[in-house]
Amino acid sequence: MPKCALHTIMLPVRGDGKGRNVLAHATVLARRFGAHVRIVHCHPTPDDMMPYGVVMPSVLRKQIEEAANRNADVTRAQLTTEFRMLAEEFGLQVASPRPGTATAQFIEYEGKQVDAVRHYGRVADLICVPQPEGARLGANTLKSALFSSGRPVMMCPDTDSADDRLGTHVAIAWNGSIEASRAVGLAMPIIASAASITIVSSGSTDHPASADELRHYLESKGIPSTIRRFEALGSVVGDQLLAESRSADADMLVMGAYHESYERESIFGGNSQVVVAEADLPVVLVH
Repeated sequence: MPKCALHTIMLPVRGDGKGRNVLAHATVLARRFGAHVRIVHCHPTPDDMMPYGVVMPSVLRKQIEEAANRNADVTRAQLTTEFRMLAEEFGLQVASPRPGTATAQFIEYEGKQVDAVRHYGRVADLICVPQPEGARLGANTLKSALFSSGRPVMMCPDTDSADDRLGTHVAIAWNGSIEASRAVGLAMPIIASAASITIVSSGSTDHPASADELRHYLESKGIPSTIRRFEALGSVVGDQLLAESRSADADMLVMGAYHESYERESIFGGNSQVVVAEADLPVVLVH
């Protein structure tokens, strides 16, 4: 039976300048697990470029389609060259998957990025996306990855470089919820390979599974861990989760995401939304 590991990492990209940082984070894990990074470039179809509900002459429509195709060709060529150079810089072989070898492959997807994430994300062990900027830029990609793929999503903060320690000290945000349980289960390859695990818990939960029970569960798998408890200062503890993770010197946080709806937490600033907005370390999120 194959050991618990990451085999495929999916990385959606477009010409927004975010690809290098996210690929750097994905590469750290790809090298550690000998995983394959599937870099998926998304560009809109000509129909996506047409004004909605506007009737236009066929000649004008054809001109828009031709312009869209020319632009897609230029962007594709630029990104293909860029990511081949980045793969070489980061030590990834540009090749099909080879078990035990860190490889990367560039795939072209014609359509919306949210659809590409839904398509390729469901057959990946991890999806890597950039941290959204503000309320909109990148938020739809993160939302699609979380709610449409069924896979863990690593949100990468915009940093100068990716820490080679990434995933060696993992903090787990635990409140006994079903989302937290799923996060532990789906992130188990990362958790099992970490040198240190810290369970971060406020101790207050309506769920029966305590932090101590999680620690015993991990021990049954041969994974030692420690518990870091804190006193919740309010109903939203997102900032405290991040602060406790930093104080523990963790380089990654694993947590269940969006117990309530994405829209509600986005408006009212629930725990998940606070972490998404304020995190300065990579966060693996699972809904």
